[in-house]
Amino acid sequence: MRRKGSLLREFPVLVIVALLVSLLIKTFLVQFFYIPSGSMENTLQIQDRVAVNRLPIISKNISRGDVVVFRDPANWLPEIDETTSNPVIAKVKSGLVAVGILPNPAKQYLVKRAIGVAGDRIVCCTKKGLLTVNGTAIKEPYIFAGNTPSEMNFDVTVPKGKLWVMGDHRGASADSRYHQEDVNEGMVPVSRVTGRVFAVIWPFKNIAYIPQIDVVK
Repeated sequence: MRRKGSLLREFPVLVIVALLVSLLIKTFLVQFFYIPSGSMENTLQIQDRVAVNRLPIISKNISRGDVVVFRDPANWLPEIDETTSNPVIAKVKSGLVAVGILPNPAKQYLVKRAIGVAGDRIVCCTKKGLLTVNGTAIKEPYIFAGNTPSEMNFDVTVPKGKLWVMGDHRGASADSRYHQEDVNEGMVPVSRVTGRVFAVIWPFKNIAYIPQIDVVK
């Protein structure tokens, strides 16, 4: 039987090891995010918590159809104030950010679906109202009921190191279509991508696996 004093001495070591493991997971494997808007409905709901696999971005392997989380590429989002007058809450939030439970509030993130990767030409739309990728009309079963693939016409080619992204709730998503005048011409640099959403982990009623969907097949 271990003595009480021995357990007390080991406790700080166990805490440090747990934090290091958490940081390792956050850095190389999984990170968690909160969904604040309806731009990805019905795939993701407002207030869902999602798990993001970081391996695809580490391996540079983001594919068409992946739901990705990325840092704001060119001021797509308004600045937010995350300050709080309660020092205890502030320290708790800082700790949760450090271990990857909460995203860093200084880095604003978005979640969209990758419709085009490097070299793809995406055009809206065919006479039937479908997007085409490299000349192939695509079917998008994930689009929010009642929405069309896009109310805005466009013809873009994705350069190397970039993605063209769109929300599944096309009528409520200020995505690549609406930022074609920015420095990236509406594209998202792959370097800004955190990873691929692979699961909704909360609330319990929404728990689900988010599959990869190749939109060209």
